[in-house]
Amino acid sequence: MESWIAEVTGARRARRGARLASLWSGYGEIVRVHLEGGPAPTVVLKSVTPPASRAHPRGWASERSHARKLRSYAVEAAFYRSFAARSGARVPKAYGVEEAPGAWRFVLEDLDAAGFPERRRAPSHADVDVDGCLAWLAAFHATFMGAAPEGLWPEGTYWHLATRPDELATMEAGPLRDAAAALDRVLAESRFRTLVHGDAKLANFCFGAAGVAAVDFQYVGGGCGMKDVAYLFSCLDAATLERHAARYLDGYFGHLRDALAATEYDPAAVEASWRPLLPVAFADFERFLAGWAPDHPKRDAFAQAMTEQALRSL
Repeated sequence: MESWIAEVTGARRARRGARLASLWSGYGEIVRVHLEGGPAPTVVLKSVTPPASRAHPRGWASERSHARKLRSYAVEAAFYRSFAARSGARVPKAYGVEEAPGAWRFVLEDLDAAGFPERRRAPSHADVDVDGCLAWLAAFHATFMGAAPEGLWPEGTYWHLATRPDELATMEAGPLRDAAAALDRVLAESRFRTLVHGDAKLANFCFGAAGVAAVDFQYVGGGCGMKDVAYLFSCLDAATLERHAARYLDGYFGHLRDALAATEYDPAAVEASWRPLLPVAFADFERFLAGWAPDHPKRDAFAQAMTEQALRSL
């Protein structure tokens, strides 16, 4: 392992360092690797080795779930190979990506060392942190506006309806379940499509004096940018959103206008198409939670209000 890391980074020697995190459901680990004579003092190794005995924190272990996870790592490999280098938003440089049957290894830039050492579970300075994430999303969406998601998920996000039939089947009967296909269709048929990050939670953003970067591209794919914005908003409490969601959304579109200025796309037309879809994106995520974890704290008053608004719009 260390010799391969040294080879792909051009270092004289690589030495395994501290374990930084485990992957969801025990599918591998992330470790820091120290380099001698390399392009940077350290890199990060993301090693995917699915366990023989599979489990899930909420009891959703199944062959379908396992296949979805494996597909997500193949998507991440495709993103780093074909898309990351032209991203208009800051992502880790990929020094090496290696695939074997059912296993993957990624040697990535260490964003801590690159000036993005801070992580958030909740915004420490809400306006600054949220605006930084929204600026990142706007730059990402502008860069890939109209891009074909070749090798990625045709429809991005980890909760996309076509990949979650088990969760849909467990939903309580009612208007949201009845509207699941319609909500999905409205988002999929958005006039403007881009690549969405697909898991744009606060924990996947890295903060520092250098700005904001993002990690974890397992669920990147095609879609409407409001999916990412709604999911980021879901990381905030209902009281904050009730006071500031409109202002945050205005900020996102301000960043998007700036990012689209040098492209062929009309920022006003994109905004007119996407802005009304924020409640629909909220309702789409609410549909997933209603089946996956009905008691989840993200199912708060703001999410319910947005969902009701979306259902009335269909």
